[in-house]
Amino acid sequence: MSYVAYANGPIGGGQTTGNGQGSNSVNLRLFNERVILNALRRLGAASKADLSRTVSLTSNTAGIIVKELEERGLIRSEGKRSGARGQPATLLSLNPEGAYSIGVKVGRRSVDTVLVDFCGHVVERRHHERDFPMPEESLALALGDIADMQGGLPAGGRDRLVGIGVAAPYNMGSWRRELDIRFDAYTVWNDVDIAAQLGAATGLPVFRENDGTAAAVAEMFQGCGRELENFVYLFIGSAIGGGLVMNGQYYRGITGNAGDIGLMPVGPSRLASAPRPTHSCDILLTRASINSLIRHLRANGVEVALRSELEQAIPLHPALVAEWLDDAANALVMPLLSAACLLDVEAIVIDADLPMPVRRDLETRLNRYLDEAVPEARRPPPLRLGQIGRHAAALGAAILPLHLNYSPSREILVNQ
Repeated sequence: MSYVAYANGPIGGGQTTGNGQGSNSVNLRLFNERVILNALRRLGAASKADLSRTVSLTSNTAGIIVKELEERGLIRSEGKRSGARGQPATLLSLNPEGAYSIGVKVGRRSVDTVLVDFCGHVVERRHHERDFPMPEESLALALGDIADMQGGLPAGGRDRLVGIGVAAPYNMGSWRRELDIRFDAYTVWNDVDIAAQLGAATGLPVFRENDGTAAAVAEMFQGCGRELENFVYLFIGSAIGGGLVMNGQYYRGITGNAGDIGLMPVGPSRLASAPRPTHSCDILLTRASINSLIRHLRANGVEVALRSELEQAIPLHPALVAEWLDDAANALVMPLLSAACLLDVEAIVIDADLPMPVRRDLETRLNRYLDEAVPEARRPPPLRLGQIGRHAAALGAAILPLHLNYSPSREILVNQ
């Protein structure tokens, strides 16, 4: 049996239902287990006493939960702590082989599949470059990767595979003018539920978010989110998307599109290569996206189709890249100032499927534009470069099943 889940839907991993004190007790126990697992994920290694203090549980309660988690193979002993006075404490950590998860990122120019262990470390990664692949091809590539990764798991590993996370743009067949999609048939993507198809083909639970939100999840767990509790996240890929992290949790919104900055209104592009808007304003993804960079290069005689060709073209055409960077930075100013005024976050994190020197150049230009445009009595929002890079959405997709099965959520404490 398979199902497709979202952050506010089924979460698996022992969710209970029913009323009464028994249900309350079971839910509380499940919540406390996840609190301890989450603490170990952040601390790396800790003793039972460390965990008791960190999660505000009694030593006895923490000890009982730790013993059960060890018996289930989710945590393991790392040996004795050295250098301390008295009896050395035993250090505990997450067991990488305690669970596995697969993430699939389906995009307009690639299909990526990632296998991660319980610690979120990448065990295996596959990447397929395609120029606007159709659903049948994307599904076949993903299913082939999933089968290969399942076959490569250690003994008993398939039984500890908790699900598949899918990161894909919603309405992927839309915005053909803005993204320079040159054939009508691509609109079929708007009627395809790739997550449901993966679930039906594999029999595994499938957890879906849009690609921007999934990338924000990766940054939350393995990037700037280790220091920041509240941030707006942007990822410049084929289009531009994003996510929102508040109080250390990602927020998906009612439709799953929270943080989808690509559709925010902006002024028309200053580049002759850009399509003219049909109204007085355009949307951000027309100006700040990999597709808009490729369009600008093509308009100036540089033939680019695949990402590998773009990487080769960037250092050969610095003037054209600089023109695009300046237009993209200019387009980002108003959306970022609006987000900062509305949400008052600690920082805005920007990542991209671009070489690091280009990302740093964008950050420099954007800081300058923000300084010039910030209103009186306000400071521009602090910018941070994302730490994951091109694989952010695929990694975030892989983390989703682990997060939704093993991270604490106060919804667990509510009787169903």
